[in-house]
Amino acid sequence: MADTRDLRDRFVRALEGARGSSEGPDPVPYAENLIVRWQEPQRHYHTLTHLTAVLDRVDTLAEHADDPDVVRLAAWFHDAVYLPERSENEERSARLAERALPEAGVSEEKTAEVARLVRLTVTHDPADDDRDGQVLCDADLAILAAPPSSYAAYTAAVREEYHFVPNDAFRAGRADVLRQLLALPRLFRTPYGREHWEATARYNMRGELEMLSTAPAPPA
Repeated sequence: MADTRDLRDRFVRALEGARGSSEGPDPVPYAENLIVRWQEPQRHYHTLTHLTAVLDRVDTLAEHADDPDVVRLAAWFHDAVYLPERSENEERSARLAERALPEAGVSEEKTAEVARLVRLTVTHDPADDDRDGQVLCDADLAILAAPPSSYAAYTAAVREEYHFVPNDAFRAGRADVLRQLLALPRLFRTPYGREHWEATARYNMRGELEMLSTAPAPPA
């Protein structure tokens, strides 16, 4: 279970780091609002556990970022709005950041960068010179390189979030997502990600894709 007190403290540090001072509006209410959002009942994978994992991976990759605290804030906001049946979650999450962060004392420039990074998680395809984008996307995709039991739990949780989608449609859509990711020249753009996660992630996804293609049809 995620430690909400630790998460709140991590948000405070990231926000104060991004605005360059402890002066300004109290960060805690903003942290609490986000924590509540990440605990909504429709979430099964996109939960506080996922948020914590992404933040941990951003810390691991921090040396590859230009502004790690901005990336941390982007991690907080990247699925802050999440309704599985909607297709504009990233855009709505970015707009939430654009509203909340200036009010919390973050500069327009850094707010715009957070929102840009959130929108980048639609494609997970950062430019070669986009160091912050590479760190956020690698941190978000690192679940793909999880050990077998964790990867299986991840795929089960994703399926639960899309419980309203019929089995055949879900398998087809999930297979399309996996093929799109596997078609990328590189899943991971940071040196750390390429070394530690790339091969395992591709192995996991190919295995899942094979299972999806051979899964028996549900009984009539």
